[in-house]
Amino acid sequence: MKTFAVVIASVIAFSGIGHAADITAPVKEIMEATKSNWADNNSDWTDIFDASRLDHLYSRDFVAKYQAAAQFPAVDDDGISPFDYDVIVNGQEACPLEDLTMAAAPVVDGMAEVTVRFRKSACSAAPDAKEYTTVRFLVVEEGGKPVIDDIVTENIETQARDSLKATMALIAKGQ
Repeated sequence: MKTFAVVIASVIAFSGIGHAADITAPVKEIMEATKSNWADNNSDWTDIFDASRLDHLYSRDFVAKYQAAAQFPAVDDDGISPFDYDVIVNGQEACPLEDLTMAAAPVVDGMAEVTVRFRKSACSAAPDAKEYTTVRFLVVEEGGKPVIDDIVTENIETQARDSLKATMALIAKGQ
């Protein structure tokens, strides 16, 4: 596989705001938690949607959709998550994440896309174990700070992009 250099645009000004903001900051926090969750260190699982993270890492629209979906918890240990899988690795199983890269695209119409790539199955013997997973975080500015407005994963089987906000809307409708 071709190696991709880590490209992080750490300070990009949101158009029309008049000051600079680190658009990768909320994504970095989510990815650090996800990386820790799948590390071989037996640490406690970090909920990327706990109240403190919902309060400062996600947009109001995202939080509203999450809270509506949370009324229909999936089967899990806590009975509070609307998901029965890790929405970042897009599955229920993963190895320690490897070769993680992050790249921030320029802001367009008040939104920036932060693309994260990693190998989630490198410890597996499966034929696709060395393939990369791509997750796109759509970041907007609210209250003077960057927040995640959506998380988009690529469905390897269908080659389609899956919006977490769209998934949460379906869950909230009982689908």
